[in-house]
Amino acid sequence: MKAILTIILLVLSNTFMTLAWYGHLKFKEMKWFENLPLLGIIAISWGIAFFEYCLMVPANRLGFKGNGGPFTLVELKVIQEVITLLIFSVFALVFFKTETFRWNHLAGFACLVLAVYFIFKK
Repeated sequence: MKAILTIILLVLSNTFMTLAWYGHLKFKEMKWFENLPLLGIIAISWGIAFFEYCLMVPANRLGFKGNGGPFTLVELKVIQEVITLLIFSVFALVFFKTETFRWNHLAGFACLVLAVYFIFKK
């Protein structure tokens, strides 16, 4: 159960972080953001990132083997990176219609899946 909850929290936290890091690139299409200075965009992104931290920190505490969770520190990091790339991929395809994925992207993702396999191999 801790493993599933950790992964759910990581997915949610990475969703907020992707929005904070890349969502502002679409702000210019929204009327009330078009004249906002960079400092305003940064402040909005920080506000979004706050929620990422509110989910990421509990995910890592819950999932870390040293706190009674199921994952080592390395396993947590690899899970987080794979989730980040999956969330980013969905985000890029849904919100940035100009982005496309090619065979080399899929090959790279397959390598990441192999990385997860090798990290978790005992």
